Amino acid sequence: MSDQPRRPRKPAKPYRRPQKDPVRILAFEALRAVDERDAYANLVLPPLLRKAREKGDFDARDAALATELVYGTLRRQGTYDAVISACVDRPLREVDPPVLDVLSLGAHQLLGTRIPTHAAVSASVELARVVLGDGRAKFVNAVLRKVAQDDLDGWLEKVAPPYEEDPEDHLAVVHSHPRWVVSALWDSLGGGRAGIEDLLEADNERPEVTLVARPGRSTTEELLREDAAVPGRWSPYAVRLTEGGEPGAVEAVREGRAGVQDEGSQLVALALAGAPLEGPDEKWLDGCAGPGGKAALLAALAAERGAVLLASEKQPHRAGLVAKALAGNPGPYQVIAADGTRPPWRPGSFDRVLVDVPCTGLGALRRRPEARWRRRPQDLENFAPLQRALLRGALDSVRVGGVVGYATCSPHLAETRAVVEDVLKQRRDTELLDARPLLPGIPALGEGPDVQLWPHLHGTDAMYLALLRRTG
Repeated sequence: MSDQPRRPRKPAKPYRRPQKDPVRILAFEALRAVDERDAYANLVLPPLLRKAREKGDFDARDAALATELVYGTLRRQGTYDAVISACVDRPLREVDPPVLDVLSLGAHQLLGTRIPTHAAVSASVELARVVLGDGRAKFVNAVLRKVAQDDLDGWLEKVAPPYEEDPEDHLAVVHSHPRWVVSALWDSLGGGRAGIEDLLEADNERPEVTLVARPGRSTTEELLREDAAVPGRWSPYAVRLTEGGEPGAVEAVREGRAGVQDEGSQLVALALAGAPLEGPDEKWLDGCAGPGGKAALLAALAAERGAVLLASEKQPHRAGLVAKALAGNPGPYQVIAADGTRPPWRPGSFDRVLVDVPCTGLGALRRRPEARWRRRPQDLENFAPLQRALLRGALDSVRVGGVVGYATCSPHLAETRAVVEDVLKQRRDTELLDARPLLPGIPALGEGPDVQLWPHLHGTDAMYLALLRRTG
């Protein structure tokens, strides 16, 4: 036996409980709901924030940070996946989704915010300890320390292929869009690198909240009395809240006299309402009315002229949302649950018809950033028959001399011009109208006769509109 005296053991460090951070825990819960339940952040986040405020955990700054963490992480998910992938020793598909959510939240704090590096790493590790356990928190710590070794520009130099070698993949990584979406948007937009980069950058910006003053029920003057409210760019009924805010706190919105509605959506309704008709102007139809934004504006416009709107929506629960949006309209209207491809009304019953058809939603990626990761090219094939059937049903529903508006919140050519062209080939009783004069003062509307709006050019969602008249 050795004569050397034994060194006394260092006393074990007492276990420290993880610090619970309500802001980051809420952001994590929102991301898990998006991932696990295919939920949308704009539907998940408000009730979580409301519950946190009611418990007294949150103030306005906390809510703003939680919102930025959720939306910023979702918008930049593709870029952060590429960075994280370079920092782990296994394919990302082998990383548990909850762990990947914590890593993504941490990557956003490190690369997409002004949160100091030490604070971003330590807060993420504490979050991991709370929601994942101490073992996986060590993994999170190791990965985020690697992420913290460079800034976003430095990482993009490493993980994005050079533009000259693969333009679409370069843009996909740098601007965090799936490659197929980049390709589709570029085809629809046309032009060179500058235009598509501007569009992709606009998709990653936080959109302003846009309100609509429903005619006869509210005015823009009333809405402009709100904090940081400014007039809309194009719609006479639009007001923008430049600092975000909670629309439900606006009295006119709470009472249903105003609503939240993107300016592009308002312009579609206004263009249909303003299209020249031959003959009477008494019966209007919104054939895909859910959740009710366009229907509420159309009903108010119709009431001013003594016309009646029928709002039809196939899904009963969405028809209920339409009825709620139209409640209190100053003129007569009706809401029904019906299938626009097999309508219960007689052919030629209406003077004006709008069909804002179901689509991939690629035009609203600013508001629903998670949709870019959820959609697949095959979704286009699934929507195509329905889009054509709804447009044919709308044309059957309008009288000779009446006008149909075909709209979709997607700029993908397969959902816009291809649908209109295919249906027109099958009919000799329909002509395209030039929609551009019905959007006066708005630049860069293209060669017509249809119209494509863009986030980077018009500050709206990428709404598409074609106007068609029944000729015989």
